[in-house]
Amino acid sequence: MNELSLFNESMNGAQSTDMEQSVKALSSSNNLNNVEVENEVDEIDLADFKYDYHTGNPALYVSSYKRYNDGNLDGMWLDLTLCSDYDEFQRVCRAIVFEEQDPEIMFSDCDNLPEQFYCECCLDEATFDLIKAYGELDEDEQRAYEAYLDLRCESDVTVEDFREHYCGEWHSEEEFAENLVEELGILDEVPEHLRRFFDMEAYADELFRYDYDYTDGFVFRTT
Repeated sequence: MNELSLFNESMNGAQSTDMEQSVKALSSSNNLNNVEVENEVDEIDLADFKYDYHTGNPALYVSSYKRYNDGNLDGMWLDLTLCSDYDEFQRVCRAIVFEEQDPEIMFSDCDNLPEQFYCECCLDEATFDLIKAYGELDEDEQRAYEAYLDLRCESDVTVEDFREHYCGEWHSEEEFAENLVEELGILDEVPEHLRRFFDMEAYADELFRYDYDYTDGFVFRTT
């Protein structure tokens, strides 16, 4: 065998060895990634996050678009209030669709959630925080908060902003006006026999023309 043939055999052997080492390295890397994903999933006990409809907490049905497209409706109702933060929420969603390496999460249904917060394909951190705050309100406040969201036609209204403008639940604009007149003592200096001439309906109309809004039985300050 001449020197050129020996040189070619040597080069081919070296390339083969390099290729084998590269394949082994790539395989090891993939195995490591799988182990990390499996460990992350193993750390999540999904039973700790399952939704109990008796609680009335905000919840989402979590699955993936791949499952949906495959005709597989498997998933889990997730109680959002049980996730300590947005990162944990993402990890739980990932654990629910554990069989997929890079899942497209799908929220196919929701419960006890303002419609302004629901999106089938995504839930960002800001909205997650709003939902968590909403879940901490009592039932009456939740109804009022939803009315305020509808009034504002926005989805980024915070609970703090809502409470700053919320003036309670009333049977009518006039009832609220009567209470305000009493609280402010507007008629305190007016003789009793003359108070019946005060036009409460006109006063209420003035209040709700500029300074207050009335919707679904709730009153909110406009400024």
